[in-house]
Amino acid sequence: MTDNPNLPVGSSDDGVPGEPVVVARRTGMFGPSEGGDTSGYGGLQRDILFPGESARPYGGYFDEIADALEEATGTAYTDGVRVVIDRGEMTLHVAREHLVTITRALRDEPALRFELCLGVNGVHYPQFAGAELHAVNNFMSITHSGRRVRVEVSCPDSDPHLPSIVEIYPANDWHERETWDMFGIIFDGHPALTRILMPDDWPGHPQRKDYPLGGIPVEYKGATIPAPDTRRSYS
Repeated sequence: MTDNPNLPVGSSDDGVPGEPVVVARRTGMFGPSEGGDTSGYGGLQRDILFPGESARPYGGYFDEIADALEEATGTAYTDGVRVVIDRGEMTLHVAREHLVTITRALRDEPALRFELCLGVNGVHYPQFAGAELHAVNNFMSITHSGRRVRVEVSCPDSDPHLPSIVEIYPANDWHERETWDMFGIIFDGHPALTRILMPDDWPGHPQRKDYPLGGIPVEYKGATIPAPDTRRSYS
């Protein structure tokens, strides 16, 4: 398989699983990039590690999934997919132009039959130049006794477009809307990509790591929690 230049790379082609890759260094408890650290743990520092690409044999049913996908999709798999096996889970890092082809095969191929998409999660990695925004879809097969696979796809902040898979998995409708709302990923082909959690006129996308910590107070019955930018800082 060819390398996806938008993702961190371990070693792969010699049959040895890739070594963990240092992708960034986190400072503080939560690593905010804007607004300061109000946690009191500003002196904490640690490397952020990603698992490297895995090599065959993957073990378990993972090789069967890889074989079936390669047979069904050809170069969409061989040229556009990076496989990572970590903690007993299989993640397929897919080029965005091949996402629809791969997900349709996951649903329709008899050897795969991943009937359920369990939703999409957005992730923001400001340190990944050209691949800052990621969408992670989780799939499960009822036919094949609960097999699971994860499909991750990225896009640059300057062109935050990914294809929608609502046509293939209609239940992903609200999940893609939430990912747009929170992270700003535009799912092309979505039937109604509008805000779902925030008001329609809300500025920005609140779960991005560059979103300011400031905001409005949160009101509870009998108490008010001040906005993060007005709290005491312990750093």
